[in-house]
Amino acid sequence: MENIVIPLAALTASVLSFYSGFGLGTLLMPVLAVFFPLPAAIAVTAVVHGSNNLFKLVLVGAKAEKELVIKFGLPAIAAAFAGAWALHFFTAASGGLSYSYLLLGKSAVITPLKVLLALLMLAFAVFDLHPGLKGVKLDRRWLPLGGALSGFFGGLSGHQGALRSAFLVKADVQPGAFVATNAVIGFMVDFARLLTYAYTIFLPGYSGGAATAPLYTVALAIGASVLGVLAGLKFLHKVTIDTVQAITGIMLGIIAVALGLGLI
Repeated sequence: MENIVIPLAALTASVLSFYSGFGLGTLLMPVLAVFFPLPAAIAVTAVVHGSNNLFKLVLVGAKAEKELVIKFGLPAIAAAFAGAWALHFFTAASGGLSYSYLLLGKSAVITPLKVLLALLMLAFAVFDLHPGLKGVKLDRRWLPLGGALSGFFGGLSGHQGALRSAFLVKADVQPGAFVATNAVIGFMVDFARLLTYAYTIFLPGYSGGAATAPLYTVALAIGASVLGVLAGLKFLHKVTIDTVQAITGIMLGIIAVALGLGLI
């Protein structure tokens, strides 16, 4: 069953994330967690996500806007480390406060951090979808600040791709440049993540790592995600920035609701 469900989930998430710039890991990891231990699901998600971004980088990376990569991407990556460090302080300050409940037999946990990030994402979703606000653009002089904010909150919550896209879609870019820039920055972040997760993937004898997931299942997931990139690329020339903005807003809203309800 997993050899059908996982590739299908990877394909669907890959097509959506091709245009939005985020969502592959968020959508795929819970599916993997149904079939494998959580450490394995996280490790496999990182491998699939990194492979997906690398493939996008090869195909469309040349279209990335250097200004966005430098002024937005570098501050975002640097601030992500600060956000990850701040997570410890935020957790301590909240005193481990959380609320757990069962939903369809699954345990859901709501924390102050999840609520904070859900509200932030919902605010961005409103800016992308509300007729009176979706035309607002981000002045490029604010790119470093936007990168720092998205990186910090991304490091704090792990949802860096969602926050990055929320800012970049407002930076007055063409769809091709938006996809390519997201791919370049995303790969840079993935490279750092894969270094961090390396012990769960390559360390011999680590029972909770990716070794608990069959290699052919991982290969199928990677292959499906690559097909998703090719499918997205085929129709990229027909997609407008308004469409990208709508997809981004809808996915931000869905993830924000799921996050706020403690489902992810």
